[in-house]
Amino acid sequence: MINKAVISLVLFLSACAGVTPPPTNLDDACAIRQERPKWFKAMARVQEKWQVPISVQLAVIYQESKFRGDARTPLAFKLGVIPMGRDSSAYGYAQAIDSTWKWYQRETGNFSARRDRFEDAVDFMGWYMDQSTQKLGIPKTSARKQYLAYHDGHSGYRRGTHRRKRWLMRISRDVQKRAKIYAKQLSECSPGK
Repeated sequence: MINKAVISLVLFLSACAGVTPPPTNLDDACAIRQERPKWFKAMARVQEKWQVPISVQLAVIYQESKFRGDARTPLAFKLGVIPMGRDSSAYGYAQAIDSTWKWYQRETGNFSARRDRFEDAVDFMGWYMDQSTQKLGIPKTSARKQYLAYHDGHSGYRRGTHRRKRWLMRISRDVQKRAKIYAKQLSECSPGK
């Protein structure tokens, strides 16, 4: 009983602040679908438009922002106390950087798109992964390779910069595992869940 009251209070306060909080159970695609049905409609549109599976979209969003629309890279500090700005302009659910977001807006004509709006963020991801397939031949079902190209950019992926980053290779395998788990869960969800 207290759990529901606490969750309701958090949701209410977050709504007042203008930020949609992340779903309560990020490890369960069915629970996310039940809690955020509009998100799933947006991801279904992306799957239809760009042929990127919902499970891949979910796994990348999980890795990039943990489903936080206001996610940013951490502030960098000099001497541990003097704020020096952020390492990247990455922002929003998809953690898109300024230049790539502007490229997306120009290419799609979606100039009103916002990185902190879920439906825009997943459309961006679908578009970017479609570009990765066209430019690099990466299958849209390969969450691991799509994530590597997403993280290092098309040029970086082509040069193989990811191969020198053990931590990124590990994370890309985690993204692939999560996509497989989400796909299995979604195949077993009851219609109402």
